[in-house]
Amino acid sequence: MIDQLKPAAAQPLPVSPGVGRALVLLCVFVCAACGLVYELELVAVAGYLSGDSVTQTSVVLSVMVFSMGVGSLLAKRWRCRAAAGFAVVEVLLSLAGGLSVMALYASFAWLGQSRAVLVVFCVVIGVLIGAEIPLLMTLIQRIRHQDAGGAVADLFAADYVGALVGGLAFPFLLLPWLGQLTGAMLTGAVNAVAGGALVVGLFRHDLGRRTRRALTGGLVAALAVLGLAAACAEPFERAAQQAVYEPRVLLSRDTGVQQVVVTGGTPRGAAAAGSSREEPGASPGTAGARGTGKEDEEEYGKEGTGAVRGPEPLRLFLDGRLRADAADGHRYHEALVHPAMSGPHRNVLVVGGADGLALREVLRHSSVRSVTVVDADRELLRLARTDPGLTALNGRAHEDPRVRHVVADVFAWLRGRGTGTEYDVVVVDLPAPPAADSAKLYSREFFGLASRAMAPGGRLAVHAGSAARQPQAYWTVDATVRSAGLRTVPYRVDAAYAGAGPGTADGTADGTAARAPGPGGRRPADWGLILAARQKPVLAPGPTAPGLRSLTRESLHRAARAAARHRPAVPPQPSTLVRPRYPG
Repeated sequence: MIDQLKPAAAQPLPVSPGVGRALVLLCVFVCAACGLVYELELVAVAGYLSGDSVTQTSVVLSVMVFSMGVGSLLAKRWRCRAAAGFAVVEVLLSLAGGLSVMALYASFAWLGQSRAVLVVFCVVIGVLIGAEIPLLMTLIQRIRHQDAGGAVADLFAADYVGALVGGLAFPFLLLPWLGQLTGAMLTGAVNAVAGGALVVGLFRHDLGRRTRRALTGGLVAALAVLGLAAACAEPFERAAQQAVYEPRVLLSRDTGVQQVVVTGGTPRGAAAAGSSREEPGASPGTAGARGTGKEDEEEYGKEGTGAVRGPEPLRLFLDGRLRADAADGHRYHEALVHPAMSGPHRNVLVVGGADGLALREVLRHSSVRSVTVVDADRELLRLARTDPGLTALNGRAHEDPRVRHVVADVFAWLRGRGTGTEYDVVVVDLPAPPAADSAKLYSREFFGLASRAMAPGGRLAVHAGSAARQPQAYWTVDATVRSAGLRTVPYRVDAAYAGAGPGTADGTADGTAARAPGPGGRRPADWGLILAARQKPVLAPGPTAPGLRSLTRESLHRAARAAARHRPAVPPQPSTLVRPRYPG
């Protein structure tokens, strides 16, 4: 049973019991929405910083749920002063939740890790959220006593509806319109106002004058701190990016699908290093693409210390992972694309690759008639056509008249394409496992759809992660491709900075490499690739390949031997949609 408040709780309310009860339930609704936003913010930031969303989601949810139970027990001590206790909880919760994202980014940027900070914030926020319901239960009984079952039903109904609204507001409103930093701070401000207004307005007679002044001052101070933090969010983000990526940040853009960051030298200074293809045609690219590039030229004067020539090469990061490096990025894209182009290649499908770097290599073959690029990120496609740094890297490949762009979920597009064009070459240029978001696009079902899109004699080229650092994931991709009815040739190409010279494939045996700027902290030491076809393919650049800087038939043979050295003793099982096999 719910204990009754003592005489101090019998002070009159400024409104009728019905209105008071509705206000308490409204506060429950708002607090539940804010609480779920905090939870989703922590999950999103932790997954982005670590790249392992499954593990981070499990850590955040389990720690927070446990902490909520602890908070419920601790709240029993405050039930005799429920109004004051609830106000204190909401002020602290608004600060902890509102500043959590900034604290995690700061820890990661300047300390190099954020796991401990994540756990601390999960515990603190979980304890405070857990304390809310017992205190609100006491307050709603303070207005009008009713049986415990009815009170619990009302509270949880408002709580669950609020959680629904918060869960939908985060991905559809807060994240795209405000971003993680400002969205968390706005949520904290709403949380503080809702809790403070309820206590100071509805239950002010339950508070002494000094208590009321202290709570009001605490509420104003919390809002001031959140407002100041929101005002500093943009310079803080720039400073954190500079600390993470080390060289100058030329462009940082959240596309709604992923975070795009370009760092290093100037577009002018990197053009020669980034482009290795003949000049494409000058006809328009993606229909309906926004912007002319002027706004992106201006970004170079805003994001970093200015667009001046520097010693660092241009680098492209997607969701914190190094995607391309003007110094030696050609090694990856040449190795991915040209072995698959050794046979017929009139019609080519590039899956992913909105950055245009794989497309650049495909278009070096003059006999290519058409290329279809399918990617879900419309904004990255636009940036790849207009941003000076990205166009320097991809050689303006998207402007070639042979290129057709499709903005769609890759899996859904392959599934719904029916009996359209059959492709001589399919290039899968996607983030590789063990990233949990990649599991769907590295499943047996996906490779089966890709195989169905291939013409007779067609070939499939797949980026499969690091064969040296993550051999289990790499060979799971190989097993999954084979389970779709294709025969494979795995091969591994080392990055030049890992110790391998141009045209070699052996490099370091353990896959170690120098530290790189960016959240990953280390450069990719090697790229694990897979060439597949219905008949066993020949691993060679092909007689029509243009002049290549890093690829020869001999280097590819060494690449196949290098990959074989990392084959696990127990063959991995293929990954499917219902049973993903990629290790976290």
